[in-house]
Parts: sequence; structure tokens; C-alpha cells
Amino acid sequence: MGIFDALNTSVGGLQAQSFALQNISGNIANAQTTGYKGIATAFSDLIPDSTTPNRQVAGGVTAYSVATISSQGTVSASTVGTYMAITGDGFFNVQSPTGTVDNQPVFSGVTDYTRRGDFQVNANGNLVNSAGYYLMGVPVDPKTGNPLGNVPQVLQFQNNFIPAQATTTLQYAANLPAVPSTQSSSTATAGTITAAGGLNPGDFTSGFNPLVVGTPAPPYTDATTSGSPATNQQTPPVAITSGTLLSGTAPSNSLPTGFAVGDTITVDGTMITFTDVSTAVPPGAQDPTHVRIDDTVGDLLSKIGAITGQAPTIDASTGAITLHTGTVQNLSVTSASAGWTAMGFGATTNTARGGGGTAGAGVVIANDQTMFQQESISGGAVTVYDATGTAVNLQLRWAKTDSASLGAGHSDTWNLFYQANPNATNTQPAWINVGTNFTFGTNGQLSSPVGSSITIPGVTVGTQSLGNLTLNLGSGGLTQYASSGGNATVNAINQNGYAAGQLQSVAVNNDGIVVGTFSNGQNLSLAQVSLSHFNGTNYLKALDGGAYAVTDESGPAIAGASGHISGSSLEGSNTDIADEFTKLIVTQQAYSANTKVITTANSMVQDLLNVLR
Repeated sequence: MGIFDALNTSVGGLQAQSFALQNISGNIANAQTTGYKGIATAFSDLIPDSTTPNRQVAGGVTAYSVATISSQGTVSASTVGTYMAITGDGFFNVQSPTGTVDNQPVFSGVTDYTRRGDFQVNANGNLVNSAGYYLMGVPVDPKTGNPLGNVPQVLQFQNNFIPAQATTTLQYAANLPAVPSTQSSSTATAGTITAAGGLNPGDFTSGFNPLVVGTPAPPYTDATTSGSPATNQQTPPVAITSGTLLSGTAPSNSLPTGFAVGDTITVDGTMITFTDVSTAVPPGAQDPTHVRIDDTVGDLLSKIGAITGQAPTIDASTGAITLHTGTVQNLSVTSASAGWTAMGFGATTNTARGGGGTAGAGVVIANDQTMFQQESISGGAVTVYDATGTAVNLQLRWAKTDSASLGAGHSDTWNLFYQANPNATNTQPAWINVGTNFTFGTNGQLSSPVGSSITIPGVTVGTQSLGNLTLNLGSGGLTQYASSGGNATVNAINQNGYAAGQLQSVAVNNDGIVVGTFSNGQNLSLAQVSLSHFNGTNYLKALDGGAYAVTDESGPAIAGASGHISGSSLEGSNTDIADEFTKLIVTQQAYSANTKVITTANSMVQDLLNVLR
């Protein structure tokens, strides 16, 4: 019955070619689909059993799909920062939501895999591709850059907030001129440091030497001075015989009657004047230079604290008031008012120093600022941050303290200063010497200190405490070469602090790191995109939207992949249109040939039937 077998075989051939045509049409239809992997068709012959080889005949045919998942598509650049493409082996880990609850996606926990990298941030802060698959990865600590675990999870970047980071390190690189252009050098006595363009300690106020003698001056710390128990009135009034001690908290006590309109108290050069009750300033108003005589003790002390940076305190058991220097400067309070004496202090009061040493070593006071600026050059400025994220303008200046041009025993030496108080007055410290002698050799290279960094202790600018700062100079970062302008050339001045910030946008870099741009100008790592690979890549089960599911033949997903992620890129379809058109022609011809076999077999059967007639 070979004729009828031929008919069946031809029908099988038509089915196989139809199967091939279906795959070809699908490949052509997805020629522009992102990350699409074409499906090829393989044909397999079906040979009927035969007892002897010489009686074996050609059998039928069946068609199978052959995946080309491992075949790379063309990678092209994109302007979308969250798009990404994989070059080489690997798949993005994704999940598809099963529904939503309170507008938040709900997931089944089943991970799928895709090469389709057209991810964008949705309203909930997830990275979702155009097929609806949610990207997975490992969150990263934005401050340290270290991954937070190793198990991929659906990424979400909604309302990410980073707390402030205090400045701890300054990166600095500069060239100091061999001969600085200081104003004093042209008129200075020959053979002196000022004639060589440097700083002369003798030009500064006695008792305040801008140079560090011996060990660096300690940073300012809080020093106090306490008055005797005060005889302030209490509210409500009580009978006062020999005087009633101040008790309780300051706002509950009124000012002594010894204060009169026009009395003044001078705190660190700032005068506080007492006014009458008819003044337009309401009681307790935040006017740092006036106090009404009907104000409370607390009002006066808070205004003193606003000037010093640290409010005075009261011993509730004795009524004694303690003044604080704070951590920025010395404290000077003067008054000739009887009320001030009644509060427990003498007519003229000078408090202890807050620090810096009794000789004022390494300190430039406000009265000496003009001379200091004439004998020093700018070293640049940088915005640094305290622990709360408050921005602080850190000004630097360099002063040449010794010069090799002065002869034997001298070397080119510089001191670095920072501005401690931009609003300093009188004897308040305005600039602080960092306490290190920077010495240069004849070749202009830094010879001392040895190493790439120094520590600047106890840095405080105004009322903002920054603590110890590390100044990193790097290798060859600080030099002394001749400069025509006589100014410092600052090549780099950076720091590692920042204010708190809110997430503004995200993008993916070429290392597969999701980087967030924050309102404080910081670009910080938020997550690492996870990749997986398989031993049997082409045996994955294709799902809608360019995703794949694990099968027994593919094996389980293996974390990591040799492929490389390219940010702002997309992988296109791996379909070759020319190749598909060639297959289309061959398939059409094969299909037509099978129909001819059916026609021929039918004619032969008709001839056979005609024999019987």
C-alpha cells in the first residue's frame, strides 16, 4: 500500500512546513521586538521499521521548534537612563504581579527571566519593562555602597531619603608659589621673613601668635565662670528682707531692680541695652541687642547665649548663674550696671578662656585680620557639612613662615589656616593655624610632613562644630613651584559630606548599579541589578512579553552571569529578516512539492480504480 503511505507522508510534510511557516511568521512579526529571541524549525524524519535494510523505505517527517535564546541581539544606545542591555550570557531576574492591593502590586514569589531591558520607573517607584515585568536586584547602602544582603528582591525607589553625612575628609591639591604676592613684602626690612613674602609674628597683637609654638594649640572647649547667688525678685513677688535667692528655672524670675533704662552689658563686643516698658519691642522678643527692664532673667540669659553660642545655666539650689564660653572662642562680658552685680557678678567680668593655650598660639584674632590677610594668600574654600547637614563655608589661607632665601638654617615652610569665625570682633579668634609645618625641598616637592594626610583637630566654624578633619594631599598633591602671579593654584578641593536629600531620579550605569540622583546633588548607589544564567539556556520555556520560565531541561537558575550590563542601551531582536525570507521561499516550495505528491498519488489511485472497470 505504498501509494497510500505516500499520501500520509505528504500530509505530514504539509503539516511540518506549515509549522515552519508559523515560526517564520512569528520571527518576522517580532523583528522590532526588544530582546526577542527567534525560534528556528528543525525537521526530523520518521522511518518505519523493516526487518532488513534493503526493504527500508523513506518515512514521514515531523517538525520541532529550536530556540535561539543564547543568540545575541544587536545592542543600541538609548537616551533613557533606566534602559539596559546584556552583552553576553545572562538574564534579568523579574517577577510578574498577580494583582494589586491598595495600588501596590502583589507577587506570587515565582521568578521569571528576561533579556528585555526597557525598564522605567512607575508611580510606585518600581522598575517595570513594557511587558509588565518588575525588575529584581539587591539593595545597596547609599553611604557605604555595600549590598544589603544577597537575595534579589523586587526593587522599589519611592521617596528614598538619605540622612546628612558630616564632612570627615578633605581632598586637597595645590601649588604654592615660591614667592607669594603678599602686600607687606615690598616695604619690609631686608633679610626678614616679611621681605621674603612671609608672615611675621611680630606684626601681630602681643599674646596672640599666629604660629604654633611647640605643640599645636588645643581646640577650644567650654570653660565657665559662675557668679555668687543672686538676689533676684521672684514672681509672684515675695517679701524681700536681706534678698531672696534666685530659684527655679530662669523664666520664673524677674530681673533685679538694679537694672535701669540705658544700662548696657557688652558680651564679646556685642552690646545689650536695657529699654523701658514702653518700647515697641514686646517682652522676650528675639532682639539680640535689647532687653526690656520688665523682661525675665531667662530673656537676658538667652540673649547672652545667642551671642556666645551656649546659653548660661542656673543652679536651682543656690541661684548662682554660670556663663559658658562655648567651643568657639574666649568669652568677655563687661557691665557697670548695679543689676548685673545683683545677679552675682562684679561690675566688670572676664571669663576664662575656652581653649587655645594661654599664649594664644596658632590664633589670629579679629583685630589682626587685616595684617594676616596682607601676609598670607588664599588657599581656596569649600562647603563642608556638620553632623546635621548644615552647610559651612570653610575658608583656607596659606602663610609662608620661613624661606630658604634667608640663608643657612632656613627652609621653605608654610602654615595652613582656616577661618574659625567670619564674624569675629576684637580679640575673638578669626583664623586658626592647623598646627603643621609644611616644608618643601629645593625641587619644589613636599618634604614634611611625611605621608599623604594630616589631621586638623577640633575644627569649628562660627557655631558649627565639625570635629577632626582629615586633609588628604595624595602623592605630589601639594607642591611649591614658581608662580608668576604669586598666588596659590588650587587644583582640587573636595570633601565627603553632604546635607540630607530626597530622591529625584534613577539611572543604571554600565556596572549594573542603579544610581539615584538626590536633591542635595549627590549621586549614590541604590541597588545592584541581579543576573542569572542556566546550563540549558535554550531549553527555557518562553512566556509572553519576552520572559522565560525554568524547565527541567534548562536546569535551575544560577546566580550571576558572565554577561555585562550596558546602561542606557537596549538589546534588539536577534531575527535576521534576510534569513527569514530565504526560509520563507524554501518553505513555500516544499509545501507546494508536498501538494504535488498528493496530486500524483491521487492520480495513481484513480488509474488503479479504472483497471477494475
